[in-house]
Amino acid sequence: MPGRLMVAAVLGATLATPAARGGEQRYEPLAASVQASLSRAISDRGVQQLEFANPEEGYKWLLAMSDRLAKRVPDPKSRVELLKTVHYEATRAGLDPQLVLGVIEVESGFKKYAVSRAGARGLMQVMPFWVDLIGATDHNLFHLRTNIRYGCVILRHYLDLERGDLYRALGRYNGSLGQSEYPNRVLAAWRGTFKYRPPRLAPSAARITRSSPLSVATLRARAGARRDRAGGRLRARAARRACARSPQRAAAARPRPDADPRPRPPRSARDSARRARPNRRSSHTAVACPR
Repeated sequence: MPGRLMVAAVLGATLATPAARGGEQRYEPLAASVQASLSRAISDRGVQQLEFANPEEGYKWLLAMSDRLAKRVPDPKSRVELLKTVHYEATRAGLDPQLVLGVIEVESGFKKYAVSRAGARGLMQVMPFWVDLIGATDHNLFHLRTNIRYGCVILRHYLDLERGDLYRALGRYNGSLGQSEYPNRVLAAWRGTFKYRPPRLAPSAARITRSSPLSVATLRARAGARRDRAGGRLRARAARRACARSPQRAAAARPRPDADPRPRPPRSARDSARRARPNRRSSHTAVACPR
């Protein structure tokens, strides 16, 4: 009985979801080679993971995108799962993850069970005929990863078909080729809401692999220590170069073993001697140079 109630609740949520504003992909006959290639892309079930050079960069991307989706996807666990899936599938298809997030924003508003008037389903509003064309009968377009994988593969196919023309590829994806409204909305979301510039990392952090168990705080502390050591080396090198350019300054900075140990004359005698000398101000200061 509880199982039936749960199924009824899911079906009720599906039916109660308002129709998505996305369009529909048009059915077009595919060559046998293209169909086989798309089928392989759909059936490959690789391990889901973030493709970043180091963990710190991946954490920062997740935090930045999670903050922007907090209103759309309130549950933090679901939000992180969505972002990891989008990043993996988009990178796998050769697409910008922020572009895919823009497509989802315009197509379904991040409603997992959205259904358009034309019958497109899920987050990326995939038409059911694609399952018969390149998928398998047990593929559920309301499944998070299945839907995003189909959407990324289809968008990549249209991008290749249009020879890299993103504007026309987006028009094909929405079934509105030749119209400007849908591509402009996706590009605005991509370049506005989901715009992301990866932070510049210290060389020490860039050398750490993805499998490193170190925390973000440890990575930052180590990077700061290395920067301090590098700064000290640069200052010492600059001092040595200054001494090499001015041998007289280097000699003046070293203590002379044959210096006169006699006491200095009174202040009045020193003042009169200083007034007798010409007033020549040195343009540089002494630098303590190593021997």
